[in-house]
Amino acid sequence: MSQACVHPGAHDDGLRGAGLTEALSAAEQRVAAEGERLTPPRRRVLEQLLGAGGPVKAYDLMATYEAGGRPAKPPTVYRALDFLSKRGLAHRIESLNAYVACRSADPAHVAAFLICDCCGAVAEAEWDLTAQAEAAARDHGYAVERVSVEARGRCPACRPTMAA
Repeated sequence: MSQACVHPGAHDDGLRGAGLTEALSAAEQRVAAEGERLTPPRRRVLEQLLGAGGPVKAYDLMATYEAGGRPAKPPTVYRALDFLSKRGLAHRIESLNAYVACRSADPAHVAAFLICDCCGAVAEAEWDLTAQAEAAARDHGYAVERVSVEARGRCPACRPTMAA
């Protein structure tokens, strides 16, 4: 018998101020090194993800795209998310149908997420699964482009609420 979670779920408030400016500048430099541009729509979507501090659905990004309250059109946000995802600046969490900003400096890292089933908090973990994924793919004739892992359970703040 499972108990309801009573933890409010506020784990990460996201980046603000100098931290946000630094992260956006680093992203611009990374994209420029690849011969691409962080256009205003791409930058705005990344800014929203970095500021959110947790998973955000695409339609929530659209609704808050402009500070004046005017929503963005779906293609604008989805194109930006696709660009950011392909460059390792954002990840899609499949089971939540949501996106998070990537805080890793390594664009080729394995996106591994710990997801709290109680409060919904998400942590990006460092797991070295690249060699295993590439070996398994090679054995089956595949070429791996991206690896994403999702592990579900309870975060430290929610585990005590489950005791009884």
